[in-house]
Amino acid sequence: MDDCAQERPLFTFGVIADIQYANIDDGYNYSRSRRRYYRSSLQLLRNAQESWSESAVKPEFILQLGDIIDGFNKGHNASERALDTVLREFSSSPVEVHHVWGNHEFYNFSRSALLGSKLNSTLHTDRILSETRPGPEIYAYHFSPFPGFTFVVLDAYDVSLLGREESSEQYKSAMNVIRQYNNNEDLNCPPACEGLEQRFTMFNGGFSKEQLDWLDSVLSSADDKRERVTIVSHLPVHPCSTDPICLAWNFDELLGIIRSHSSVVCFMAGHDHDGGYVKDKDTGVHHLTLEGVIETLPDSNAFGTVSVYEDRMVLKGSGRTRDRVFLFP
Repeated sequence: MDDCAQERPLFTFGVIADIQYANIDDGYNYSRSRRRYYRSSLQLLRNAQESWSESAVKPEFILQLGDIIDGFNKGHNASERALDTVLREFSSSPVEVHHVWGNHEFYNFSRSALLGSKLNSTLHTDRILSETRPGPEIYAYHFSPFPGFTFVVLDAYDVSLLGREESSEQYKSAMNVIRQYNNNEDLNCPPACEGLEQRFTMFNGGFSKEQLDWLDSVLSSADDKRERVTIVSHLPVHPCSTDPICLAWNFDELLGIIRSHSSVVCFMAGHDHDGGYVKDKDTGVHHLTLEGVIETLPDSNAFGTVSVYEDRMVLKGSGRTRDRVFLFP
């Protein structure tokens, strides 16, 4: 880490996940086993913003990995107000923010509402072209912050019961997928107590063939250009980087695409508030699941600053987020 500190990075970026702000008293997770700090998550975001703004090398951009506000806001008719509150914190600095969509975005808003909102980064950033997206309703795109480096934002709820009208074909298709494995009346209850089938719950989702084909094409182009690609999603896709209950439904298909391309160096996700990490033994791709702000003690932190070099990325973590070095495969 000391050697890395003496060499100036090509660029840096910030990363934060699962803020889940709500102006309500502390509560608990779905199984009532973990405490959630709804109001103090805003202060932890401020801490991150202050750290990034005071850095010797300012971040080029911030990756916000989803669940920016909590689903409880919907029941209090506070979704817009809560979102405005958090986005006001992000706008306190001029750094570009790339927003990923998680399940809590869809608890609060419909897909059509999100596409027209400030959480649609393709409307508010300069480096994205319309032709870099897979389809009008799929929230996936790529951008290049520095020559030779590409970031791909994926839509992990493209195939999902969340954010879709129950009368839509997309909803029916997602229901067919989940009902193959989960027969519970409450689809947020996993179909098994252990193993990979736990992932077939309503709070997860997956990637359509259209999105996977688009990703395959983006990565083929990056392979040809010998670029370094980092993929981001709310849902993790490597079983060893997360609790299985947090995996994307068709994680195996996405892993297969990653493994067929030489350009991918890292996959970053949120959703699992405990965080996780694994280096894929076959490809050397780093799979990082970032710790969630919402379950972080008010006197701690959960965010990171990533410095990118020619041969590696260096994550400087704060609080629960630990330091890591990701050597490129």
